[in-house]
Amino acid sequence: MKLSTKRRALIVNGVLAVLLVGGAGVAFASLRGGASGEVAPQTATVARGSVISAVSAAGAVESARTRSLSFGTSGTVEKIYVDEGDKVSKGQILARVDDTAAREAVDAARASLDAAEDGDTSTAQGYSQYIQARNSYREAQRTLTGTVIKAPFAGTVTAVNGTVGGGSSGSSGSSGSSGAGGSGSGATGGTGSGSGSTGTSSGGFIDIADVGRLRVVGDFTESDVTKLKTGQPATVSFDALPGVSAGGKVTLIDPVAQTSNNVVQYAVTISLTDVPKTVRLGQTTSVQVVVDKADDVLTVPTSAITTAGGQNTVTVYKNGQRIPTRVEVGVRGDGTTEITSGLAEGDQVVRTAAGTGGGLQNGFPGGGFPGGGGFRLGGGGGGGGR
Repeated sequence: MKLSTKRRALIVNGVLAVLLVGGAGVAFASLRGGASGEVAPQTATVARGSVISAVSAAGAVESARTRSLSFGTSGTVEKIYVDEGDKVSKGQILARVDDTAAREAVDAARASLDAAEDGDTSTAQGYSQYIQARNSYREAQRTLTGTVIKAPFAGTVTAVNGTVGGGSSGSSGSSGSSGAGGSGSGATGGTGSGSGSTGTSSGGFIDIADVGRLRVVGDFTESDVTKLKTGQPATVSFDALPGVSAGGKVTLIDPVAQTSNNVVQYAVTISLTDVPKTVRLGQTTSVQVVVDKADDVLTVPTSAITTAGGQNTVTVYKNGQRIPTRVEVGVRGDGTTEITSGLAEGDQVVRTAAGTGGGLQNGFPGGGFPGGGGFRLGGGGGGGGR
């Protein structure tokens, strides 16, 4: 029997429709993961291990012992014996001013003291003259001592803020001893130089640091600093030295906060031990302090734990089912967290919630059949059949 062209087209289109519907059903079943409709989530196995909790901050290398040194008297700088970077020993003379006038003053004060001692010190007037002469002699000696700067300890010269021929105004209110060269006044020091100097008001004529005693001061957030206490071990890495690190421990936690851009931070001092020789003053660092640790405990990824209302929950995946389970946690680390109850070794927990994409439309994820649009029976031309 002969079929017209239109009838043959209708039959072919019908067969194609059946094939398309069957193929779509197979694809739909595959996408839904079988009859259960459950897509297997990403899971992690509860296992035994160690959990480390640490806090971190940025900082810079500095010396634990520094001094800004100035002359104890005014005068013209006659000699500077050191340059920046020089290593010096304790008591070494670093610089001096012209001491001619100071020596003359000592000689005159000594003569006055000798005369007062030879006088009648048994009377009130004689004794008063003796005391005045003695004090004048001692002051003249201090002035002479102040014409030189000596290293108060062995270290490295970090700055020379003056030049030969320049003036030195001395340091006011200095309490340094003669062995320290007059004025060594702590980390901030006295004012540096006078008209011929290149010093600044924040430093001395010469600055010195003990590079054998290094530390890092890191700024920790207010939430992290509550976990810190003195004596805790720390690890310091150096931005300019990949793979190089040094050990240390917390030695000081500043009790006063510093606020910048509404961020509250506390300065924490880390004293370094076993410092590599390649480490230099001023290098930027990253400080990590271990605040808690648990060994041989049950662990799960921290991201698998949900905390709400003070309760911790994980989702256990068992026999194709998701089972919300309350747990008790111990040490919380960045990557893993200790589980003290609620789970057993070998349990599977869901790492993250499985996404559903855009949902199911027309029985397919994202809507429609693959390729979009529907399909129509019949030819493309529209005419009816006979």
